[in-house]
Amino acid sequence: MLIDTHAHLDDARYDTDRDAMIARAREAGVETFVTIGCDLATSRAAVNLADRYAFVYASVGVHPHEVKQIGDDWYDELRRLAQHPKVVAYGEIGLDYHYNYSPPKFQRERFREQIGLARELRLPIVIHTREAQEDTIAILKEEKAADVGGVFHCFTGDEWLAKDALDLGFFLSFSGVVTFQNATMLREIVKTVPMDRILVETDCPYLTPAPHRGKRNEPAYVRLVAEKIAEIKGASLPTSLEEVGRITSDNARRLFKIP
Repeated sequence: MLIDTHAHLDDARYDTDRDAMIARAREAGVETFVTIGCDLATSRAAVNLADRYAFVYASVGVHPHEVKQIGDDWYDELRRLAQHPKVVAYGEIGLDYHYNYSPPKFQRERFREQIGLARELRLPIVIHTREAQEDTIAILKEEKAADVGGVFHCFTGDEWLAKDALDLGFFLSFSGVVTFQNATMLREIVKTVPMDRILVETDCPYLTPAPHRGKRNEPAYVRLVAEKIAEIKGASLPTSLEEVGRITSDNARRLFKIP
């Protein structure tokens, strides 16, 4: 059984077939989903989906692209949402210097504020970082994020970021990117990461794994990510899909305190 630790189940691309899409994932062996908030509206939607489905859990927070929109009452509302018993993480939060949809200085300020809120709420953090490795690690250290831990979602960084993240006690989550033909470096990093620190995710509807690239991603495809990790790890010691599923699911339950 698998846990898709990072999905956007509220996305409008699922509005016509959400129940069928979730049923396909369950048939593919996905037993649990964590659906992620990126702003106030999607955080509310994540909590609503967790209410609707017994096997869906939620994360609330504001993505670095959206932090320029944070209003005076947002943090109070996020605190309120976080009281829901099925909210298991705070995020996704972090830094994204690739697009800079929010100014970098503003991103750093809001990142610090949200780490503080996650520590107040005692929730693990879901990290988004792109082209911002040094600032991300520095802020996590300065704001004592290791007190609550968390995960670097959709990990695509280099070996140094992997080491820094692991040294802080964080998990690394791998997505469909690991199946991409040009992701040779990422597959080399997977070889070095201890199995007890690996999670799997889809980040659906984005980052559809091979052989379905170009199509809408969905949680059923997290199985393809787990299969690729089993293949990569199996080069050094025998690793089955079932073993990857068991270990990564145990890791997710431990991090997110999912029963």
